[in-house]
Amino acid sequence: MALSAAATRVLSNGRHIPVVGFGVYELPDSLTTTNLVKSALQAGYRHIDTAADYGNELETGRGIRESGIPREEIFVTTKLNDPDHGYDKTIKAFHDSLGKLGLGYIDLYLVHSPNGGAKLRQESWQAMEKLYHDGLIKSLGVSNYGIHHLRELMTYAQVLPTVNQIELHPWQTQPQIAPYCQRHGIQVEAYSSLARGEKATDPILQTLATKYNRAWFQILIRWSLQHGYIPLTKTATDSRIPLNLEVFNFTIVEEDMKALDDLNEDLHLEWDPTVVA
Repeated sequence: MALSAAATRVLSNGRHIPVVGFGVYELPDSLTTTNLVKSALQAGYRHIDTAADYGNELETGRGIRESGIPREEIFVTTKLNDPDHGYDKTIKAFHDSLGKLGLGYIDLYLVHSPNGGAKLRQESWQAMEKLYHDGLIKSLGVSNYGIHHLRELMTYAQVLPTVNQIELHPWQTQPQIAPYCQRHGIQVEAYSSLARGEKATDPILQTLATKYNRAWFQILIRWSLQHGYIPLTKTATDSRIPLNLEVFNFTIVEEDMKALDDLNEDLHLEWDPTVVA
């Protein structure tokens, strides 16, 4: 069952991205990060998502190496931190991340947010394109970009974004930006895909968990998958890692998908990036 996590979606540049990712945002300490990354890979995950801002690239890289899984089988994402926008700063920040991770290349490098303004966003993207052409980054993408940010990017991008990573769950369905990305060949990655556990007791979610004989978090992961998204899951509990992958042998029927969609309340558990100029 766990090996189904290695199923992939095709990015617009022809590369493949595993359909479920393991995120390391706000894990409690260094040893926990390393051990959880190692456990996730050994359980069947093949997609690890970190960021310079998380402060745990070093530990994430250690977990990858200690897993015993060949590097070429693992899809690794990291991100450009807000203070590092600008051409030269982006080049330096990327190499810092690459060194901490201890990898020869990064599968997906994202602009972590649109903060910094249009000029610096363009400079950062152009630096990322150079790193892409140098073979150090296999795919480029963005995170927390609204439609206007993507339209701006398209005016100068020579290498198109393959991914937009945004907050996405039934209480924040992103009814404008998610379809826009899908129409334009940009894969949608869902962060906070489990709503950070804050909706675990929602009556509709609990009813569906009972109906399908699944845990509430498995219902939310399956919801993302059926919408064509790439959910990023996180847990600090080692025993729950394999349970997050047991989502490939059931289907939520259309009326239940609609019931989940109808939970949307424009809830931002993190922030609303669409307001960034």
